[in-house]
This record gives sequence, structure tokens and C-alpha cells, in this order.
Amino acid sequence: MHELSVCQGLIRQVQRIAEENEATAVDRILLRVGGLSGVEPPLLMHAFEIARMGTLAENAELEIEEGPVVVKCQECGGSSVVPVNRLLCSYCGEWKVNVTEGEELLLLSLDLQTVAQDSKTDKPKEQ
Repeated sequence: MHELSVCQGLIRQVQRIAEENEATAVDRILLRVGGLSGVEPPLLMHAFEIARMGTLAENAELEIEEGPVVVKCQECGGSSVVPVNRLLCSYCGEWKVNVTEGEELLLLSLDLQTVAQDSKTDKPKEQ
């Protein structure tokens, strides 16, 4: 399952970003997965459970936004959202199209905990 190696790469990137921002933990990871990316979101979710262990993202929630497949027609110039199994121009029906969206796997955002946030959320000491 190549989703595990994808998740391991994701965790390395998340870890690097978290360390650059002096984060103590990662709360949430938001990804966009295109329909033609070759990554299956349910398998990615399962692989994430394994890949995050022992990292700053150990307790993070993974949210996956499935992105559309968009093609641009070489004949009429139209751009349209199409199903992953029907890469045809929606305007003229031509099969000569270029995929402009849908092959991506993007890290959109991270919710990080930092030392400053941790100290703000500490409860006041009882006297």
C-alpha cells in the first residue's frame, strides 16, 4: 500500500513545519487529494493512523478534501469539471483535453500548538 509511504512523507513535511514554528503538537492536518492523484482517501486515513505514531502529529486529526478533476479542451478551449472516468470536454465532447486540476496531493493547512498557546491555556493555580 503506497498510501503508507505517502503518509510518511506527509508526516516528515508536517514535522519540519511544526519544528520551524516551534510547535509542541499538531492538532489538525488538512489535505486536498485530487481524483487522479493515485491516492485513495480511505486508505490514506488508515495509513495515517500508523505513520503519525511517535510524532508531533500523534494526536492530530486528518481531514481530507477531495478535489475536482478539471480538464481544458484543446479544441474549443473550454474548461470543465469531469468525472475521473470520463475525461472528455463537457462542451464539445472532444477527448483531446489537458488535466488542469485533479492530480494534486496538497497540504492545505496545519493547526499547531505552540509554547505560547500552551501557557495561555493553563488553568490558574488554586490557592
